[in-house]
Amino acid sequence: MTIILTLTPEQEAWLAAHVASGDFASTEDAIRRMIAAGMVERAELEQDDLTWAKAYVDEAIADVERGEVSTLEDHDTRIDALMSKLEGK
Repeated sequence: MTIILTLTPEQEAWLAAHVASGDFASTEDAIRRMIAAGMVERAELEQDDLTWAKAYVDEAIADVERGEVSTLEDHDTRIDALMSKLEGK
């Protein structure tokens, strides 16, 4: 199958640089390898049943039930203060 693909200038430059440095044999090789890697990543995501996340969700629900929550505004205020401290302001 032949596919015509239009890349952005940034994508073309990235590919050219990586082909020139020997990371890939050609632009086609780079694209094929990146698509293959994307396919593997996508398959892993599609097979993930998210059971690993249940404990985090349960903990968050318990926090809410105990009233241990903060507003977005409170969070932003804390983050802004922390960033100011880190930046020496």
